[in-house]
Amino acid sequence: MPYINDQALKIYHHLSDFKKLDNAVAAIGTFDGVHFGHRKIISRLVETARATGGETVVLTFFPHPRLILDPENQDLKMINTINEKAAILEELGVDHLIITPFTRDFSNLSPDEYINNVLVGTIGIKHIIVGYDHRFGKDRKGGMQHLIAAGKIRGFDVEEIAEQDIHDVAVSSTQIRKALLCGDVALAATFLGYHFSIRGRVIKGDKIGRTIGFPTANIFVEETYKLIPSDGIYAVTVTLNEGSFKGMAYIGQRPTINGMTRNIEVNIFDFNQEIYGQDITMTFMEFLRHDVKFTGLDALKLQLQQDKEDTLSFFNKM
Repeated sequence: MPYINDQALKIYHHLSDFKKLDNAVAAIGTFDGVHFGHRKIISRLVETARATGGETVVLTFFPHPRLILDPENQDLKMINTINEKAAILEELGVDHLIITPFTRDFSNLSPDEYINNVLVGTIGIKHIIVGYDHRFGKDRKGGMQHLIAAGKIRGFDVEEIAEQDIHDVAVSSTQIRKALLCGDVALAATFLGYHFSIRGRVIKGDKIGRTIGFPTANIFVEETYKLIPSDGIYAVTVTLNEGSFKGMAYIGQRPTINGMTRNIEVNIFDFNQEIYGQDITMTFMEFLRHDVKFTGLDALKLQLQQDKEDTLSFFNKM
C-alpha cells in the first residue's frame, strides 16, 4: 500500500514561491508518467524522509525541457497533465511539489549554480535521490559525480536509483509514449504500474452514434500537450459522478462518414444520462482494433456490435 500524507500535497509554481526547508529530501526530474522507475525514486524519497525526520520535495519542470531546448520539435506530448502528476505524487506520499517554469535562462545555469542556488540555496537539500541517468546544468554537464563532490562540500547526501527493466526494456517515459502511440495500452500499463487515462469535458457531437444504437460521449481534452493514444477502438472504464462504468472508446477521424477532425468518443455501457458539460475520466484497458473505413453505417453498426461483444469478453476475463 502506498504511504499517504497526513496533510495534502503543497504545490508551488515557481522556485521563488518555495520557503527553504531545514531538512529537505529531494528528487528532481520531469517524472512524466510517474512510471515504475520513477516510483522507485519516490518510494525511496519518502522512506528516507521518514527515517531522518525530513520533508519530501519533488522539483519538476513545465513545459518539458525538450520543448525549450529543441523548439523545432514541438511534437512531444505528455503522459500526464500537471494535475494528474500532482495527484499521483500526493498518493505516493510527497510533501512538496515545485513546478518551476523551464526557460532558456534556467537551462543556462552551470552545474555549480544549479546546485548552490537551486538545490542548496532555495530548497535546502540534505539528501537528494536521483535516477541512474540524471543530468543537469548547462548542456547537461552535471551528473552523479558532480553531485557527490558538491555534497561533500555543501553537506548533503546523494543516492542513485539503478535502472529498472521490465521485459528486457528499460522503463522510460519515451518507451511508454511509443507504446501508447502504437495503441499498446496494456504494455504502457505494465511500464506505468497503472492504466493510462484521459480526463476531459463532454461536449456535443453530431449524434450519429445514436442513430445506429451506439450513442457516444464526445470528449474535449483541454490540455493540448496531453498524449492521445493511437487511433482505434479500446475497452475502457469511465468514471463520472463518483460512479464507474464499462465502455468502448473510439479515437479517430471517422472515415466512414468522411470526418475531417480527430475525435475522442466513448460509448458507455448500461448508461442513459445527459452529461454535457461534465468532466469524465476514461481509463484505457485494452486495444481492440484499428480504425477502418466501412462501406456505410449499416456495416459500421455490425462492427460496433462485435466490438461491444469483444469489450465485454475482455472485462469478463479480468
